[in-house]
Order: sequence, then C-alpha cells, then structure tokens
Amino acid sequence: MKKIKNWLLGSGMLMLLLFLSGCVKMKSDGTPDTGSFMYKILVAPLNSLLGMLADLVGGVNQYGWAIILVTLIVRFIILPLGIHQSRQSLTQSEKMQYIKPQLDAVQAKLKAATTQEEQMAAQQEMNAVYKENGVSMFGGMGCLPLLIQMPIFSALYTTARYSPLLQNATFFGIDLGHPNMIFVIISGVLYALQSIISMIGVPEEQKKQMRMMSFASPLMIVMFSINAPAGVTLYWVVGGLIACLQTYITNVIMKPRIKAQIQAEMKQNPPKVVVTAPKQAVERKDVTPTNKPANRNTNGNGAGRNAGKQTGKK
Repeated sequence: MKKIKNWLLGSGMLMLLLFLSGCVKMKSDGTPDTGSFMYKILVAPLNSLLGMLADLVGGVNQYGWAIILVTLIVRFIILPLGIHQSRQSLTQSEKMQYIKPQLDAVQAKLKAATTQEEQMAAQQEMNAVYKENGVSMFGGMGCLPLLIQMPIFSALYTTARYSPLLQNATFFGIDLGHPNMIFVIISGVLYALQSIISMIGVPEEQKKQMRMMSFASPLMIVMFSINAPAGVTLYWVVGGLIACLQTYITNVIMKPRIKAQIQAEMKQNPPKVVVTAPKQAVERKDVTPTNKPANRNTNGNGAGRNAGKQTGKK
C-alpha cells in the first residue's frame, strides 16, 4: 500500500511539473497573454524578482547578475533533494557490488535461454535478486531535480524573450535577449563534466549502465538552450557549475562514508542468495581434480622401473 501511495504521489508531482513547464499562452500578434494563468503564476513573479534583484545590484545592465542570483536561489531550494538522490544512488551502487555474482549467473541464463519461457523465468529471477536485497534496477538515479527547474526555465524563457528591459540587457558584452552559442557550448560542456565526475570510482560494469544517462543530460541542456535567449542559457551555465561542485563533494566526501556503512551492513546482514551458480560448473570442478590419468601412468611406470631394478639386484 505504501508503494502505491508513493507511486501516485510521484506521478502526480510529475504531471504537475510537466503542466507547469508548458508554454505560456500567446496572443495572435506573437506576444504573451499577460492575463493567462501561466503568465500570472510564473512569468510575472519572476519578472518582478529579476527587476528587484537587478535594481539591488545596480540597474538594468545588471540583469545577468540577477539571473545568477535567481539560479543560486533555485539551486539552494532543490539542494536537499539533490543530496538525497545522490546518497540514494551511491547506496544502490555499493549494494550492487554484493549481488553482482547472482546477477552474472542470471545473465548467463538469459544468454543460454532458447525459449521465451526460459527468458521470462530468468528475468523473474533477476527481479527477485533486486527485490530480495532491496536494490533498485535503476541505481537510485532520477531526473526530478531537473524537472523541478522546468517551470523556472519556461518563465525565464518568456521573460528573456519578451521583457523590454531584459531584451536590452547585456552581460560581459553578450546580449541576453538573443541566443548565444558560447553559452550553449559552455553549458553542454559543464553538464558533460558533471556526468564524468559522477562516474569517478564507479566499477566499469556500472559505468556502461550510466553512460546513457551521462550523454542524455548534456544533450538535453543543449537542446533547451540552443534556441533560447542567452539569459536563459546563463541559468544553465551557473547551474552546471553548481552541479559539478555538488557532484565532486558527493563523490569525495559522501561516497567513502557510504561505502564503509554498506560494508558494515553487509557483514551483519549478508546478501540474500536467490540465484546460485549452474550445477554443471560445480560438477566440472568436482571431477577435474580427481581425474588424473597422467599421474597414475607415471606412478605405474615408476613402480615398474623400481620393480625391475629390484629384480636385477636379486
């Protein structure tokens, strides 16, 4: 029952985030409808916040710093969720090492399966290995922190594109109201670097499973940014810097502690054995050491030679 509630809650939050991430309603002349629901709850508050922060820093030409401050605020809000997911991912990764022999045995069965029934049976065994040992097949990885930022991205996109003040603002000579490939490349490189940092110290087998996600994150950021105003891309640039720093701290500080914790836990409660090695492998191991015809022949020949020598002496 608890799992169903968690699933419903997670699905509901995802649908709400996707709804809030939708495009702001536009008029026939191509300008945003300031009376629409999305504009009132997303764009107008963000526009006011950016203006207030820009005035606080020093005026209209400080909109770049205002966007950086907004980015820091958003990242600070989602920081607990990011740390929680990082801890969960590291925990699942460490537990995976202890059930790997069982997973390898199931993989061997899957490769050897010749019928659909055998494949389904092996897949059920694999699911049982994960379930009985409390390990997630996805390694605790999630994209919720990225989804939470989608409403901010949508509001910032509309503000940067249609706000007269932000249209005329610059940041170190870069026009914040129009796309800029320099920011796009920097954001993509930063999120690719963050993915690389996240795989430091990860076993090679798990790196293969993580590579798809490591490519997906920077590609997604580039797709979001390539046609977006530079003011929006600046948000991802700053977010990428923070993500790299957070991931480095996670891998250097948190990972050794979690590894020691899981090691102590597995000593007290060893992994539950759901799948064992195939019997044929065991039989071969039992037969090989006892089957030594060469030794018997050598002993026999040696015995014959000794016997001949003793006969000759007589």
